Amino acid sequence: MTNPLLGPVGLPAFDRIQPEHVEPAMRAHLAQVERDFAAFEAAVGQASGYDAVVAALSAITEPMGWAWGVVNHLLGVRNSDALRKAHQAVQGDMVAMGLRMAQSKPLYQALKRLQPANEVERRVVAARLRDAELSGVGLEGAAKGAFLANQKELSELATRFSNQVLDASKAFTLTLTTAAEIDGLPASARAGAAAAAVRAGHAAATPENGPWVVGLDIPSFIPFMEHARRRDLRERLYRAFIRRGADAPHDNHPVIERILALKREQAGLLGLANWAEVSLSQKMAGAVPAVHRLLDELHVAALPKARAEHAELCAFAGMELMPWDVPFWAERLREKSFSYTDEELRPYFALPRVLDGLFALCGRLFGIRVEPVDGVSVWHPDVRYYRVRDAADGRELAGFYLDPYSRPADKRGGAWMDNAIDRNGARVPVAYLVCNQSPPVGAVPSLMTFREVETLFHEFGHGLQHMLTTVPRMEAAGINNVEWDAVELPSQFMENWCLHQPTLAGLARHWQTGEALPEALVGKLRAAKTYRAGAATLRQLYFARTDLVLHSEGGEPHAVQRKVAETHTVIPPLPEDRSLCSFSHIFAGGYSAGYYSYKWAEVLSADAFAAFEDVGLDDPAQVAATGRRFRDTVLSLGGGAHPLSVFKAFRGREPSTAALLRHSGLA
Repeated sequence: MTNPLLGPVGLPAFDRIQPEHVEPAMRAHLAQVERDFAAFEAAVGQASGYDAVVAALSAITEPMGWAWGVVNHLLGVRNSDALRKAHQAVQGDMVAMGLRMAQSKPLYQALKRLQPANEVERRVVAARLRDAELSGVGLEGAAKGAFLANQKELSELATRFSNQVLDASKAFTLTLTTAAEIDGLPASARAGAAAAAVRAGHAAATPENGPWVVGLDIPSFIPFMEHARRRDLRERLYRAFIRRGADAPHDNHPVIERILALKREQAGLLGLANWAEVSLSQKMAGAVPAVHRLLDELHVAALPKARAEHAELCAFAGMELMPWDVPFWAERLREKSFSYTDEELRPYFALPRVLDGLFALCGRLFGIRVEPVDGVSVWHPDVRYYRVRDAADGRELAGFYLDPYSRPADKRGGAWMDNAIDRNGARVPVAYLVCNQSPPVGAVPSLMTFREVETLFHEFGHGLQHMLTTVPRMEAAGINNVEWDAVELPSQFMENWCLHQPTLAGLARHWQTGEALPEALVGKLRAAKTYRAGAATLRQLYFARTDLVLHSEGGEPHAVQRKVAETHTVIPPLPEDRSLCSFSHIFAGGYSAGYYSYKWAEVLSADAFAAFEDVGLDDPAQVAATGRRFRDTVLSLGGGAHPLSVFKAFRGREPSTAALLRHSGLA
């Protein structure tokens, strides 16, 4: 019991967990689950009732799932060769055990006999039956063996894809030594590049005198592309970015081909036409035509707008633009049009103040109180643990870890929320909230771009759905059992509050003087909200359509991407563009044939925010009442009710695209 991954289920002892704990712990969990599940199968034929079947199975598997969740979390935030090897050593056996249970005929028959007592149980049982069928419970002999082998390989390939993107990103850097090379870079970007140089071994590097190291991680890449005047250096960085994971020794081409082939084979084994049918059978949209209809509706609005925006940008720049020019000139035009820069805003968005503003908003909307907690074991000194209480009676509702800063050496890019502990009866849920914003430099706190503020609000929205659930069954609590294309509703909903006047007033103050964000800047920030909205929407539709066509119609992946690009981009991708090789969402995440979910859920989230607009955003009592209704429906009901029913319970009607088109400036 000295191995911290052997439980009990609770807050992990991150200060004690080492890579050498992984394999022995997971082997012990696997052996225990094998014994317990065999006994469960032998007895389940006589079992009746949800507790004797579904809850009993959860009790058997949760300790193993908790430990594996900790390992996968560490792989994302504290990656190392030793941890990768330990993960790889047991990954195949974990997949096999998951399939062994999913394909259990005694369990399947017991689930079919169940008479659920309520809607929550009915949805969980229906999902378990569907998952069993999609896991090949009906397969026999060679087909069953092939399905298992494919699933194990798919899991290994997803991990390899993610690792190779991380490794390829780390492998490329630009080391700059002259003032001319960093001309245009704002102070925060120079400071970050100097700090990266120190980490790379240039101990004497300073923001003023260099050297400066620029890489492909987003907090480094984006500021350089937006501000560096040296067009040749932007081009070098861009060309490296679109080939992450495309070249030896980190080549994801064979990984992509194999993943797509295996998913086609899995669909065929299940008697379905393609992987998109597998994916959409588990989603709110239900079928490929429904997704295409939504994408078509948004495409009609976005394409002409994006073309007009591009023509305006080319005219402003006085030249035909290449891809590495667009971020630079778009930032210059935004500065001219709205007379502010991201860098001008940064001093007003220091992370501690932004967190205070976010937590105060959640207090007003949802009646909760967030407080930091000392003494909880974390995986890095940057990480902080918080407790969430009900503001009315002080009850502890949940907890969460916040890991806000980029660490390119061992932390994957992007931002995400994940379950640390699920609600189960009276047990409080705990979330991991992970971002990748610029870290503090010396005495200067993390000063955020407005987009980083929106990202933090986004991930906290996911966290709220996990943490404020009132569903007592862990199988449907929080985001568990929520259809994938509805799960972004609360996260995208929270982004809308970043420009809400009382919220903005609370979180945007100069980190040195305490001065509020000037009203003129607030107005410009609001006006800029729909700046280049056509381009932004078209970009998301490009990703979504490429993903959907790859998994429904197939074809050579890069040819599919180029074909979609003909109608979904205003600058064709370069012939050597291999950005699919770093499209982790669909090849290493859960978004295969599901990337459209962002737009699907954005329809829901925009319409949900419109409920607050309808009652008056300047009416605190009405906002609080509507916020409480949102907590009691969207955030409370989790996966215990169909998302359309949940939405209608909050909004009083079915969703409409009108609010999204209006908010995006596309109406």
